[in-house]
Amino acid sequence: MTAKIVTFGISKGGCSKSISSGITSYLLSKNEKVLTVDMDGQGNLTSFLTSEYDICNVFEKKTVLEAILDGDARKYIIKISENLDLIPANDFLATLPRMMYENGLGLDALQKALEPVMEDYDWIIIDTPPALSEHTVMPLSTYSKAGSYAVVMFDGSMFAYYAIPKFLEIIEGAKERFNPNLETAGILFSLIDARAKENEIMEESVDEDYPGVRFKTIIKRKAATRRLAITGFDENPELKNALEYYIPFVKELKKRVKQEQPQKNDKKAERHANIL
Repeated sequence: MTAKIVTFGISKGGCSKSISSGITSYLLSKNEKVLTVDMDGQGNLTSFLTSEYDICNVFEKKTVLEAILDGDARKYIIKISENLDLIPANDFLATLPRMMYENGLGLDALQKALEPVMEDYDWIIIDTPPALSEHTVMPLSTYSKAGSYAVVMFDGSMFAYYAIPKFLEIIEGAKERFNPNLETAGILFSLIDARAKENEIMEESVDEDYPGVRFKTIIKRKAATRRLAITGFDENPELKNALEYYIPFVKELKKRVKQEQPQKNDKKAERHANIL
């Protein structure tokens, strides 16, 4: 098997990137092997999956930053459950641009770090920060012959609405320059307030601007979902309620990804993906 890569992103905070990455990883791991990569220095995904909040000390020199600098992720993978592994992050990931410069690394550095484990997983799920920085462009530039995909998060706000075209431009740029297999899986609505009157207007606007791109599933924020960071997944009596909207989303994501065809000329794609 070769892992499909799915990167969650948007350059606005509070759009549920970390929660969505974590829950998607958990649900996929019920039947398949999943590696989750935290590329956000806040480490919220790391805390979400490990229940560790002192991430600077607990994961000191044991994060995705070190994996990128070493060019090999294997030493930095921690097991969450039988089918779910994680490469954690902490605040020191903020130094990534400087470390890339000092070590002569390009935007293919994450790909090189993941290559030794690419055949060990069905999925690699990557969380990114609310920024159009190396932390986001590097995951989008990471090539897999099984396909690379981006999920564009959208919280229904005008700020996120205007962030969508910027993120789509970054996706297209990464595809043209580094990752010819990269595709936009879709725009995922994760609504702050499902009762807001403007949601329907924003939904229509997105459908008009990007026909057929929006996921049919809409994630409605629930208290039970927010409490997962406290209660966790195991022996959680409200787990079914917490995952209500994510279960159909993951089914839709898998359907969309399977419909995409991998690059026919893999050797040519690999050369493009490694032009740095």
